[in-house]
Amino acid sequence: MTEQRIEVSRPIRADRHTIFEVVRDPKGQVAIDASGSLMGSDDPPVSAVGDTFVMHMDREAIHDFDLGLYDVTVEITTFVPDEEIAWTISAMDRRIGHIYGYRLEDAEGGTLVTSYCDWSAIPEEYKASGVFPVIPESALRATLGILARTVQS
Repeated sequence: MTEQRIEVSRPIRADRHTIFEVVRDPKGQVAIDASGSLMGSDDPPVSAVGDTFVMHMDREAIHDFDLGLYDVTVEITTFVPDEEIAWTISAMDRRIGHIYGYRLEDAEGGTLVTSYCDWSAIPEEYKASGVFPVIPESALRATLGILARTVQS
C-alpha cells in the first residue's frame, strides 16, 4: 500500500470463477457494495477491456459532497477472466483517472481476493483536494465481507 493506493485482501471459500462472475456484473457490484453509494445499473456483465456501463450513484452514504443522484460511466481497463478486473470512472464528462479492481488468486480452501483503489494517476488538482480515496479502506474491506457472504451462501 502507498499513499496513493489502497489494497485489502481476504480469503473467500469459493472458486475464482464464481467470484469473478459477481465482480464483472454491474448488478453484482451493487449487491456487494459496502459504501452505499452504488444505487444500480441496467447494463449487462462486462466481458473485455474497453467495455463500459453506467452506474447510478448517490454520495449521501459517503456524506462528502451533496451531488444528489448522478451517473458515472465505468470503463474496464483490465479484464483477465477469473484472475483480475479493473476499471476507471468518468463523471460529469471527465475521466478522473482513479482505478478500482479485484485480483483473484488460488488459496487453500478457495480464493484470495484483493480489492484495490489506485489514485496515483489522477490530476494534481484532485490530489490536492484531499478527496481521495473516495471510498475508504474500511469500505473496501467490508465489501469483501459482503462478497464472501454472497458467494459462500
